Amino acid sequence: MTMPADIEIARAARLLPVTEIARRAGIPEEALECYGRYKAKVSLDFYRHCAGNPSGKLILVTAINPTPAGEGKTTTTIGLGDALNRIGHRTIICLREPSLGPCFGVKGGATGGGYAQVAPMDEINLHFTGDFHAIGAANNLLAAMLDNHLMQGNRLDVDLHRIVWRRAVDMNDRALRQIVIGLGGAGNGIPRESGFDITVASEVMAVFCLSESLAELRDRLGRMIVAYNRNRQPVTAADLKAHGAMTALLKEALKPNLVQTLENNPAFVHGGPFANIAHGCNSILATKLALRLAPYVVTEAGFGADLGAEKFLNIKCRQHGLRPDAVVIVATVRALKMHGGVAKTDLAEPNPAAVEKGMANLEKHIENIRLFNLQPVVAINQFVTDSREEWNIIEQRCRSLGVRVCPANHWSEGGAGAEQLARAVVEQIQSSPADKFQFLYTNEMTLWNKVRAVAQNIYGANDIMADAKVRQKFKELEESGFGRLPVCMAKTQYSLSTDPALLGRPKNFDVPIRDVRLSAGAEFVVVLCGDIMTMPGLPKIPAAEAIDVNDRGEITGLF
Repeated sequence: MTMPADIEIARAARLLPVTEIARRAGIPEEALECYGRYKAKVSLDFYRHCAGNPSGKLILVTAINPTPAGEGKTTTTIGLGDALNRIGHRTIICLREPSLGPCFGVKGGATGGGYAQVAPMDEINLHFTGDFHAIGAANNLLAAMLDNHLMQGNRLDVDLHRIVWRRAVDMNDRALRQIVIGLGGAGNGIPRESGFDITVASEVMAVFCLSESLAELRDRLGRMIVAYNRNRQPVTAADLKAHGAMTALLKEALKPNLVQTLENNPAFVHGGPFANIAHGCNSILATKLALRLAPYVVTEAGFGADLGAEKFLNIKCRQHGLRPDAVVIVATVRALKMHGGVAKTDLAEPNPAAVEKGMANLEKHIENIRLFNLQPVVAINQFVTDSREEWNIIEQRCRSLGVRVCPANHWSEGGAGAEQLARAVVEQIQSSPADKFQFLYTNEMTLWNKVRAVAQNIYGANDIMADAKVRQKFKELEESGFGRLPVCMAKTQYSLSTDPALLGRPKNFDVPIRDVRLSAGAEFVVVLCGDIMTMPGLPKIPAAEAIDVNDRGEITGLF
């Protein structure tokens, strides 16, 4: 079947004014701040006004380890939300905002695909309401104030060799990973080594997504550590008196963004940390507001369940008292074939034997969700290149494991193609009370043992390893009172291990820990594993080469 391009489908959709979408969600017009006809922010006063509302059911969508193009997790989230609305369950969708990095890089946009999209897709994928620009500006204001402090006398006695704060830009730009700043003479500051992270990896992004109010945002920003002084004591954003101005830059951005699906159902798209190098969940404000407004809320966490879902459950749920009522694992035939040893160039060719072999990856993710006392539902996101025999293998294996499994054709059919999945999710919620949910590790465990718990239980590793310098950092964090924090694992999304070449279900491997960084404002410890980097690079042929604007002023080539 030949389908129009995503952007063509989105452009042909009949969107409703955002005021009408808000009315359907129970949001009065006076609570909206509109950005044109189809986008709006919802006031924080209205969020507080809804505080006494009963909470809806929370559905988390995750996936197996993906191919470079992704497996349609966002598309499935949207399709499932539309399907739940179609079968009579009022539902709101919560998604992360797209980053310009993958949009111009390899993955394309992050607004879904086919007939399961949020719209207006071109505006959401690019500048949207300016939230990412505000987050980058706040990050870089702090960097500028730190370097100005150094030049103006260094009252806080900052050790130039122990500065940990970096600048940020929302773009894949490997040339900025390591740089030297302050060159060109005394008037340009103190020369030193520094670097850039992509904005979605900034601690400001994590703080933004985990803050429930402006007061909490300001407090968390103030606790962020930018450097250490010569006595090895932390220097914070509050010490630099930067957190107030940073909050001012983020004041409007903190309000959740309301848009719609192609089927005119409400969707909050707000915040956007990556899940391979950050915690991978949309804002707590958007999630909780949706739960206060609708009986059902569908949200997604980035990449595979070993990354986004693990962090959603161990970090976001832990910090804000959330409990998912259902988990959907998205699987595709093409990803299972990749995990079964098929080259990426041959994934369109039928290969039932490879699917059978690749099922080990899906089985591990099912096991991982069950570690949290949750019972997943598997969604087979179907592609036109799949064969019935390949689907049968997935269905039979899942049923043998006692797991509900459903085909989903939302990409080509919209919500109608995910109604079977929606019914299965509702049945799962009704049969599995959320009060059985448990975390993977306790607050009281040491940081080292928390990392080991994730590596051994979620990844399937034998153990973790680190050199003496990194082990000392763990010890110092414990001694400084940060031992109760959860850990945020930064690793490749392509494998359960830290080696992207180890596909399927790797065994007999250890997890190398390259570094550990404290995110005191976000209240977690980032653990960098393997060769993961916080500033990605563009591929050989970036998606940006195909993006343009036609004579009518319409964006082309965006998908």
